[in-house]
Amino acid sequence: MKITHKIWLEKDGQIVFGEGREEILTAVAECGSLYSAARRLKMSYRSAWGKIRKVEERLGLKLVEAPQGGRGLQLTPEGKMLLDEFHRLEADVRSFIGSRSYNFALIEKPPENSK
Repeated sequence: MKITHKIWLEKDGQIVFGEGREEILTAVAECGSLYSAARRLKMSYRSAWGKIRKVEERLGLKLVEAPQGGRGLQLTPEGKMLLDEFHRLEADVRSFIGSRSYNFALIEKPPENSK
């Protein structure tokens, strides 16, 4: 038996941030551009940009910005903080689930053919 989970953040009943948006921001941080990030994730630039804009609108924060000098895209301090906190939350949940998985393994009935 395996415990699984999916985490997302909501505001006023609307999804604000989750795994998909986390992947986009991580790719932007690593690639330095939205175009390269979208290509890496096999999604359109327009779709990736739309998802970022929706998060920014719902939070009332800028998550990405053009760097000094102009080309590419980077995370704002708020974008970095959101990404870091989401990663910490994911790690905490994985750790908690890992500590509880053994209890469910004890409950599971062994297969019929094992002796």
